[in-house]
Amino acid sequence: MENLENLSNILESVLFAAGNPVPTAVIAEKLGVSEAEIRKAAEELRARYGEHGGLRLLVFNKKLQLSSNPAYKDHVSAVLNPIKEREFTKTILECAAIIAYKQPITKGELEELRGLNCDYAVHTLLDLQMIEPVGRKDAVGRPILYGTTDNFLKRFRLNSIEDLPDYDELMESIARLRADEPDSYLYADNVYVEEEKAPAEEAGAAAPSPDVQPRQGDADDGDLPDFLRDLDADDIIKIE
Repeated sequence: MENLENLSNILESVLFAAGNPVPTAVIAEKLGVSEAEIRKAAEELRARYGEHGGLRLLVFNKKLQLSSNPAYKDHVSAVLNPIKEREFTKTILECAAIIAYKQPITKGELEELRGLNCDYAVHTLLDLQMIEPVGRKDAVGRPILYGTTDNFLKRFRLNSIEDLPDYDELMESIARLRADEPDSYLYADNVYVEEEKAPAEEAGAAAPSPDVQPRQGDADDGDLPDFLRDLDADDIIKIE
């Protein structure tokens, strides 16, 4: 049996890394402890955070999840909304492009092509009336098929889908945009950057090549074709 304080720390780490709700039974099984011990550790965490702590431990439907304290919602939104909107705008652009080229397409097929979850992007594109359900695929579960709308064409000033640029070229452009994004701080190797270099290091540093110019402008849309540059951050649903 783990020491209660140590088990509470382990539980905190697991829930922080997971982000989503985790069943108590799964945590207990994987850690080799009883569900009763997990519940005690959860109670310890809740007491530790208290009423005014920055974190809250949510307990519901035999699951546990870490959440920020609703009392600090405005402060969290002020910091994270601009970051999330920037990230989601790129995701939405990529999903919109794939749907336009591959329609009709299911959300599962979209996620398979991207290799990432597309729930937020699909819901946002539906809310913006840029895509719509166009039927159901004749497959297990009969998943919904999505296609673009006339509003999609108007939004990007296209006369028809045939006016879209080459698919492979567009995907390479968006891939370059994603490659330019900084890594997440979660588990990043080089989180801290030294502000000053030692003289010996500076002397040995290679000078930049004269024919390589620094990239100008906004890195977000430098490689985007014209039809994808018009989705404003103001159109993106704010995170509550």
